[in-house]
Amino acid sequence: MLWSTNIFKNSIQKSFQDVRTQVARLNAFVQEHIQGMSVVQIFGREAQEYRKFQAINREHRKAHIRSVLAYSIFFPVVEILSAISLSFLVWWGVRDVLAGVATVGDIFAYILFINMLFRPIRQLADRFNVLQMGMVGSDRVFKVLDTEAHIPDEGGFPTHDLRGEIRFDGLWFAYEDADFVLKDISFQVKAGTTVALVGATGSGKSSVINVLSRAYEFQKGTVLLDGRDIRDYAQRELRRSISVVLQDVFLFSDTVHNNITLNDPSISREAVMAAAKEVGAHEFIIRLPQGYDTEVRERGSILSVGQRQLISFIRACVHNPRVLVLDEATSSVDSMSEQLIQQATERITKGRTSIVIAHRLSTIQNADQILVLDKGRIAEHGDHQALLAQNGLYRKLYDLQFR
Repeated sequence: MLWSTNIFKNSIQKSFQDVRTQVARLNAFVQEHIQGMSVVQIFGREAQEYRKFQAINREHRKAHIRSVLAYSIFFPVVEILSAISLSFLVWWGVRDVLAGVATVGDIFAYILFINMLFRPIRQLADRFNVLQMGMVGSDRVFKVLDTEAHIPDEGGFPTHDLRGEIRFDGLWFAYEDADFVLKDISFQVKAGTTVALVGATGSGKSSVINVLSRAYEFQKGTVLLDGRDIRDYAQRELRRSISVVLQDVFLFSDTVHNNITLNDPSISREAVMAAAKEVGAHEFIIRLPQGYDTEVRERGSILSVGQRQLISFIRACVHNPRVLVLDEATSSVDSMSEQLIQQATERITKGRTSIVIAHRLSTIQNADQILVLDKGRIAEHGDHQALLAQNGLYRKLYDLQFR
């Protein structure tokens, strides 16, 4: 009985792990295709995607069948062992009764004892289903909880007196092993000035931002903020001092006000409205059905791309960062929205240290310094006019866009 129970335990654990894995695949597929429903419909991929869903569902069904098969084998084994125990008991018991060693009452007592032994085992196997599913599910959760952070947070230096001076000195960074995407990057941004990063896709522009905000740990070199290594600052404090406006704006299914403040009670409605007026977004917000209390729905679906981008500018402005990062903020908007965003950029970068990543060179011509990245290295640097005079990569990018 112990041997068969051990085999059953191992078999059912493996089958439940397969079930949970297939459920995760099924849920991920469904969620992804609900969000990307319009893409599937536009390209007429309904039939193909449905076949992929059927294939995943078949694997899910097979995993369930394997778990049912384990029970269908284990329960008969328990019944057979119970029957064998009774048969041996009767065989030996009758001999002992005839020999005068035992009584008929002893035989009935032991029959009850056998039922008292095997019935809880069968009931335990029924409960084993719930227990194993809980163990498999908790194992997946604990693996996530036990994952160690790759970026140590050992700094404790405060950031309330930051001026915003940034310096990269001989920085080397790779996402994996020694495949460096940033190679010997060195530059300095004075407090309150604007530096622009330009270059081809994959040249390492966004990686500079990832390193500065400590989204990733760099391998060699130093990054200094106000003359102090960024690892000396607490991560939470450092990130509160750096606001990033991304190309793909993420809005929560909440009100406009809460998406701007991120539910920070210390930011008042007046401060939000003042920031919206500074950015130039106040007019379109008050025209919404409930103004600042309008629910924007999932990922801000009731707003246009330009409006979502302006909301992200207000969010960055109202948190009053010392360092502002704009990552391709105008790459996916129309000309009218681009003009509003350019005006918002000029207003919120004034007096702040700003790093602007842009493909549209028209948005960064007034930057104090422009860095041209090529294959992870700084190929050129200077202001707009100086770079045009060099007839290098920047001049080539400029001619491609304007001529």
